Amino acid sequence: MSNTSVLAARGVKKTFTEVREPITVLSNIDLDVAPGARLAVIGASGSGKSTLLHLLGGLDIPTEGTVEIGGHDMTRLSDAARGKLRNERLGFIYQFHHLLPEFTTVENVAMPLLIRRGSNKVALDKARDLLTKVGLGKRLEHKPTELSGGERQRAAVARALVTEPACILADEPTGNLDHRTAAAVFDLMLELNAENNTSLIMVTHDRSLAQRMDHIWTLTDGHLAPVEKSTVAESVISTN
Repeated sequence: MSNTSVLAARGVKKTFTEVREPITVLSNIDLDVAPGARLAVIGASGSGKSTLLHLLGGLDIPTEGTVEIGGHDMTRLSDAARGKLRNERLGFIYQFHHLLPEFTTVENVAMPLLIRRGSNKVALDKARDLLTKVGLGKRLEHKPTELSGGERQRAAVARALVTEPACILADEPTGNLDHRTAAAVFDLMLELNAENNTSLIMVTHDRSLAQRMDHIWTLTDGHLAPVEKSTVAESVISTN
C-alpha cells in the first residue's frame, strides 16, 4: 500500500458459491484512496458495487487479494480485530439510516464511541457538537421516528463522522430521499469531508452526484476502471 493511501485494494476477487457453479462478482480489483479524496463508484444495478464496498470496509473478506486500511491487512485479522479497526478508521453511511429506534438521536450518533467503553460524557458531548453542526441541535433527544427522512440521514452522517475516521464508505447515501433533501444531505457530506480531510468513497446510481466527486470509477463485468468525468457528464445529458 502507498504511504499516502488510507485504504488500498490489491488483486481483489470475490466469488460466491451457488448450487450449480461459482459466480465471480469482482475480478482483480486494484484501488488506492488518498487522504481527503472523493471517489465515486458507478455501475449498473447488480454489478457488485455494494459487494465492493463491503470488502473495502472489512464487512466481508475477498476470495483472493488484500484490502489494507492504515497499513493493516484486513484479510489477515480476526473478526474482533477487524471490527475494532473498522470502528477506529472507517465510517459508514447507507441508503437507509439504520438508526436504533430505542435510542435518542444523540445516543445513536454517540454509539460508535460508546461501544469503545470510554467516557460516556465525552462521547455524548462530541455527538451533540456534530449534531449541532449538521443542523440537528434542537433534535438531540428525539427518537428516530420523530425525525424527518432528511433529519435521519443527517444524523447518520454525523454518526459516521463521530469517530473522526480516515475514510467514509457511503452506499447510495441519498437514494431514499427526495431530490431537494438529497442535494442538501450531499452538500453536507462534501462540506464535512473537506473540513475534516476525511476520504469519501461513494457508491451511487446518480451520475450527477458522481460528477461532483474528484474521481469516478465504473464497475463493469466485475472490473473496476477509472472514467473521465466528461464521459459521465455526456451520459447524464443524454439520459435527461
